Amino acid sequence: MHAVKAGSTSVFDRAGIPKNLAWGYLGILIFMMGDGVEQGWLSPYLIDRGMSIQQSASLFTVYGVTIAISSWFSGVLAEGFGPKRTMFMGLILYILGTVGFVAYGMPDLKFSIMLVTYAIRGFGYPLFAYSFLVWITYRSPQRKLGTAVGWFWFVFTGGLNVFGAYYSSWAIQNLGYLNTLWSSIFWVAVGAFFALVLNKDKFVPGSGSSKAEELAKGLTIIREEPKVLLGGIVRIINTTAQFAFPVFLPTYMAAHGFPTTEWLQIWGTIFTANIAFNLIFGFVGDRLGWRNTVMWFGGVGCGLTTLLFYYSPDFSGGSFWIVMFCGVLWGALLAGYVPLSALVPSLVKKDKGAAMAILNLGAGLAVFAGPAIVGIFIGSAGNEGVVWILAGLYFVSALLTRFIHLPDGARTAVTGETQLQTSRSLINDSSL
Repeated sequence: MHAVKAGSTSVFDRAGIPKNLAWGYLGILIFMMGDGVEQGWLSPYLIDRGMSIQQSASLFTVYGVTIAISSWFSGVLAEGFGPKRTMFMGLILYILGTVGFVAYGMPDLKFSIMLVTYAIRGFGYPLFAYSFLVWITYRSPQRKLGTAVGWFWFVFTGGLNVFGAYYSSWAIQNLGYLNTLWSSIFWVAVGAFFALVLNKDKFVPGSGSSKAEELAKGLTIIREEPKVLLGGIVRIINTTAQFAFPVFLPTYMAAHGFPTTEWLQIWGTIFTANIAFNLIFGFVGDRLGWRNTVMWFGGVGCGLTTLLFYYSPDFSGGSFWIVMFCGVLWGALLAGYVPLSALVPSLVKKDKGAAMAILNLGAGLAVFAGPAIVGIFIGSAGNEGVVWILAGLYFVSALLTRFIHLPDGARTAVTGETQLQTSRSLINDSSL
């Protein structure tokens, strides 16, 4: 595996982006924009056409299952076969799933076909995006790893939730719903060109282990280092609300006078703030500590602002700007989880791809868990009950993060801290 050159003074390195991967970051941004064209409107669109909210939740739940599976495979496949091959596989599956979903499922709402093809589509983006995240963890200097993954989540979220939302708010009015979905193929292809063709960085797959052993490491790593499992659980909670909200909040907001276009503007603005804070919390985590940033800004902050966002239409009298402001607070603090992508692989000295596989599995399970919580509890607990469940999960994640300590000898997240200081901090933590 090639070493990252030290002492570089390029603008990318000063910003915390590995210069050798810069084209890949741009490719992720554009690919995820294509992937995110339907996230903010597909559920209310299907409900308006006659589907029940439970059917819509089921569709997104099945989609989440395949994303979870694909997310786990992305880490170990990227390490065993190389990121480029794994990313190309994700591109092909995304295109095949999209063609089947739009051409054969959506026109007449053939639910069984929609379930199968949307599930195939779900294999796509984790193999593409999360394999690149593994690439980053291997090819970035440890002292800047928090910032490097912060930039990854900047482009990932910026494409999925910001450019995707704003583009779709224009496209559904000018191209129509189905053509908007068709256009996603163009954008993912452009993103793949940047990430796979223009990105010339070389990643040599790990040797000495069979492919079966590489896949097994994606599970055995949690026995060797149980704190990796805790990190995976925290990662599930991180974005569970992000994937639950689009299932029921558009109709909730509509009942308070917000049409779909305004909801898309709110959702897009939320994640405009989120991508900016992905960078901010990348830097903050490298200075204040990865664990503390996740625990306080991510867990506690998101728990409080989830409730604030939900109740904002009521206490503001339906004010668009107050609702947006409360949503932006939630989106900003959601970025407090960014250092988790630096913390978890730093728990192990080798097999970082396996550790990332667990983290990626957590990211994928969130896509499943969010709609599943809505589907299970919306009928009995209502919108309010679902939101309290989501907020409670955030507080649980803060508690779990309290127990994720870096091992003795591993670099902490504080710039310039020595190994001796690391050991002392672990001793102090364990005495609390």
